[in-house]
Amino acid sequence: MVMPNVTRPYRRNTMKSFLNRYGAMISGVLNGFDRLVFMGTLRSLVYAPRMMVYLSRVGLLIKDFTKWAQDLGDQIKNAAAQTARDAGRPLCYLKSSATSKEDLAREIAQRDGVRDGLIAVLSCVEPCRSFDVRCDRAAKKIDLINRPRQCLHLYYYFMHSTFGFMHVRLQTWAPYTMRVSINGREWLARQMDHAGIGYLRRDNCFVNIEDFARAQKLANRQPRIGWPGQLERLLRRVHPKAGWLAGTPQPVDPLWYYWTSEPTEWATDLAFRDAASLAEL
Repeated sequence: MVMPNVTRPYRRNTMKSFLNRYGAMISGVLNGFDRLVFMGTLRSLVYAPRMMVYLSRVGLLIKDFTKWAQDLGDQIKNAAAQTARDAGRPLCYLKSSATSKEDLAREIAQRDGVRDGLIAVLSCVEPCRSFDVRCDRAAKKIDLINRPRQCLHLYYYFMHSTFGFMHVRLQTWAPYTMRVSINGREWLARQMDHAGIGYLRRDNCFVNIEDFARAQKLANRQPRIGWPGQLERLLRRVHPKAGWLAGTPQPVDPLWYYWTSEPTEWATDLAFRDAASLAEL
């Protein structure tokens, strides 16, 4: 079927149009990141063909893959337990992935009065993309395949000195993928605290800010944060085996995590002068 050519009308800036119409009702506007999610992958291990090349390079047979991956996973789990012990924080296994980890971490932080550092390490079995060894009897060979499976994931919850309440998730089975979740409003709240800017916050929303213009200048710094360096520092706190994969028969070059941004939210907050103004809309 041939579709006719369609000329789309010019799309105006919706927010600018809204402010031009209702600006008199609004006391302040704030633009910035709401949620930031970063994915860390070991690109040499993420796909089955690359993993087989890696195993060959370090002198491991495919038949030994499962034991190698299990041994490294055990080291990652033991390191998590040691990190929790050293910080005097709990390590909790969750029987169901449906349990809200964020709610539990906030409850622990409030209960124990955690203002800085590690809150808890939570562990849970969840779906993931990983590998299995496949036997091809007809061809008389074995190889690796990517497939959905389940494995234990570690959730490190922090009250971070820069980013506030946040967490890092680490997969304990190959390819050991990481995910870092940061709240942009948490970061901004800490920045305003340091700058002495007063504000009123409810949940993840600033309902009032003493100086919106100064707050916006701080928020404008978010895209220019040295994210690779920040992510590497978080990596070293939760994954002591990062860079070097132990248990290989011979020394290998270090493997570094490659960081990408998953769907990340940019939000515009509008503070109305009073409830009556908002009610009119």
